[in-house]
Amino acid sequence: MKTQKSFRGNKEEGTLYIVPTPIGNLEDMTYRAVHTLQSVDKIAAEDTRNTKKLTRHYDIDTPLISYHEHNRKNRAEELIAWLGDGLSVALVSDAGMPGISDPGEEIISQAVAEDIPVVVLPGANAALVALVGSGLPADHFFYYGFLPRKKKDRVKELEKWKSFPETMVFYESPHRLKQMTQDLYEVFGDRRVSFARELTKQYEEFLRGDLSDVLTRVQETELKGEFCIVVEGGEEEEKSSWWDSLTLEEHVGSYVEEGMRDKEAVKKVAVERGMPKREVYRAYHVEED
Repeated sequence: MKTQKSFRGNKEEGTLYIVPTPIGNLEDMTYRAVHTLQSVDKIAAEDTRNTKKLTRHYDIDTPLISYHEHNRKNRAEELIAWLGDGLSVALVSDAGMPGISDPGEEIISQAVAEDIPVVVLPGANAALVALVGSGLPADHFFYYGFLPRKKKDRVKELEKWKSFPETMVFYESPHRLKQMTQDLYEVFGDRRVSFARELTKQYEEFLRGDLSDVLTRVQETELKGEFCIVVEGGEEEEKSSWWDSLTLEEHVGSYVEEGMRDKEAVKKVAVERGMPKREVYRAYHVEED
């Protein structure tokens, strides 16, 4: 077991800072996030061109380097080496919390494995904004992120979650939204949903209601922006047992036929059915111990 004391460490020690950035509204940047980006030695950004707009807005002149899906393996080695030499690095994504549906989770995992301090700043996150604004239960929820791109794989994945009882959160791009919504309706059936887009921006919009109604709107309208889709949980399917159709006598008899003694079979059946042994004894006409 390793213990990290985030704010009591050696100042010469390299630290990886995870810095959330606005998901649309630049005013959602925190004072602490701005100060951190100004103070670190380097900023590792998913898209340096996008992050430059943010750094210019807040007068941040810290050097930017790219860290994204296509260079993450080579760049991770470089970042870990810098951190090991005592440099501080801030990791940012294009928007929101790094490590959530982006390659940031890999460098975080490597830093933890190398015993390099990882300090996570709180901040903007599209999934939580969409969840809280959905009007659906938020005390327990499941975040999935992006479903597979291919229909066959997407449907297979949805089948796994259709009976999940808690609220679910998915992400989807605008050009796959129609097909994903159709698949969602065919697998999950009609239930309450909330589709959120352009979160925190001027054209922020929530589509709340039954999935069938939202599907009609999605099919009839070209909607822009990345979507956060919040779906009401389903009803858990009752698990059936192989002995459900058997009487007590038949249930006990099946174990006796397998070679089990009468009294042992009665005790096993009582446990499986959650019944007092006395009732099973009576049904099978066996004297109690």
